[in-house]
Amino acid sequence: MKIFEDYSLKEFNTFGLDVKSSHFVELLHKDDFQVFLSFAKPGHKPYLVIGGGSNVLFVQDFQGTIIKINIKGIEVIEQEENLVYVKAYGGEIWDDLVRFCVENGYGGIENLSSIPGNVGAAPIQNIGAYGVEFKDVFVELEAIALETGERKIFTQKECNFGYRTSIFKKELKNQYLIVSVTMRLSRIPVFNTSYGSIEKELADMAIMDPCLKAIREAVINIRNRKLPGPEVLGNAGSFFKNPLVSHAMYENLKERFPGIISFEQSDGSHKLAAGWMIEFCGWKGFRRGDVGVYDQQALVLVNYGHATGKEIMELAKEINESVFNMFGIALEMEVNAV
Repeated sequence: MKIFEDYSLKEFNTFGLDVKSSHFVELLHKDDFQVFLSFAKPGHKPYLVIGGGSNVLFVQDFQGTIIKINIKGIEVIEQEENLVYVKAYGGEIWDDLVRFCVENGYGGIENLSSIPGNVGAAPIQNIGAYGVEFKDVFVELEAIALETGERKIFTQKECNFGYRTSIFKKELKNQYLIVSVTMRLSRIPVFNTSYGSIEKELADMAIMDPCLKAIREAVINIRNRKLPGPEVLGNAGSFFKNPLVSHAMYENLKERFPGIISFEQSDGSHKLAAGWMIEFCGWKGFRRGDVGVYDQQALVLVNYGHATGKEIMELAKEINESVFNMFGIALEMEVNAV
């Protein structure tokens, strides 16, 4: 194992930001972190774990050690009559895991197709799309404490999942390295096609009898139209969360803005479409220098080539102020600023 110094992170964040880390180490095996700890020095701290770098915004060089988790593996660990338990390691590419499950007839995460990043980030963000969240299939995860190297199993309850968040984004932020996750999937899947435009996409594909592969293809088609690939245009997907508001506040907003898009929740609250609000404020397609808002989806902030993290953050603040002045709602970032 080698610890690199003054290491470029441009290839390790999907914004393509040209920043550096004081130190950098890559983990290929489950026991590599203990090896790293055995000869790590005080000057190597703090530690920051990254996977695909798809949900991080570096606003400056990182003064510490970037730990790139590249531990691979997908295995079926248990099977029941209608259920299957799949364990995947943190360095696996998330969409490769989705593809594996779909090809083997395991239902539950097909709506999460084409989400960028690695498996280790899924529980941190509680990733979600088209009416499905990671917590819906989650059983447990194995993690290592960055400070001590101690291993711990976290259950569903202990992860404290919420909308695009978990205990790993709050109380335990930057304290654990996620080694693997275990999911409970179905051999007799119940398809979720009512959210977004999946049903319309399936109809356009002339699919009358949906299957896992068809739903995955439909989701990928929709995402490809709405989101630019990081290899084409630097971005981290949705930059802001869709805000949750009370029914009373939603009714007030609907009266003032009849076209506002929302999704009613089981508790009566409403999840508002942040992209619609940002577009309403005139930001869609905006560009200033090398930073801008994607012209096909206002939730996506982009780097046209040589933007800095500070420039992207400044644009995000301006957008947030604009939305707050218009709707009285403060947007929360989905991306982690470092």
